[in-house]
Amino acid sequence: MALTLLDVAHWSTWAVCAVIKLPQLAAVLQAGSARGLSVGSLLLELAGFIVFLRYQIYYGYPLQTYLEYPIIIAQDVILLLCILHFYGKTKRALFFAVIFWGGWYMLTLRKWIIDLAMNLCTFISAASKLVQLWCLWQTKDSGEVSALTWSMSAYTCATRIFTTVVTTNDLAVLIRFITMLILNIWVTATILHYRKTKKTD
Repeated sequence: MALTLLDVAHWSTWAVCAVIKLPQLAAVLQAGSARGLSVGSLLLELAGFIVFLRYQIYYGYPLQTYLEYPIIIAQDVILLLCILHFYGKTKRALFFAVIFWGGWYMLTLRKWIIDLAMNLCTFISAASKLVQLWCLWQTKDSGEVSALTWSMSAYTCATRIFTTVVTTNDLAVLIRFITMLILNIWVTATILHYRKTKKTD
C-alpha cells in the first residue's frame, strides 16, 4: 500500500513531535539554566494544548489528527519542571497540576464550554507565543531558547493545516494552526536574530 501525502504529513508530524521539546530540554539541562525561557509562556502553551486535545477527543476526530498532543504535553510538563527547578519554584508544580487536571474535566461538563474553550484556545496559544516574544524583546537575549524546537513547531503547524483541510476541515482548528504557524516563525526568527546579534558583539 502506497503512502499518500496525508500519511506522510501525519507520520512526519508524529516523528517531529516525538522529539520536539528535546532540543529545548537539552539546552536547559546542559546550561543548568532556564535563562530566556518564560514560565508564563509554557503554562499558556500547556493550557492551549490541553484544550485542543480535549476538543479533538470530545468531537471524536480521527486519532491520527491529534496523536502528537499527549506526547507534546508530556514533554512540556518535563520542561516546565526543569524550568521551575532552575528558577527555584519547584513547589508550584503541584498547584499547576491541580489546575490543569481540574480544567481537563471541567472542559466537557457542557458542550458550550468546550466550544468556547476551543475558540479561546487560539488566543491562549497565541498569547503563549507573544509572552515568549516579549521575554526575548525585554532581555534582547535568546539565552537557552532553542530555535530548533520553535522551527519544528512551525513545521508541525504547517503539516496540520494540510491534514485539517483534508480530514475535518474544522475552521476553528484551521485558524488556530495558521495563527500558530505565523507566530512560531516569528519566535524562531527572533531567537535567531538575538543569537546573531550576541555573536557579533
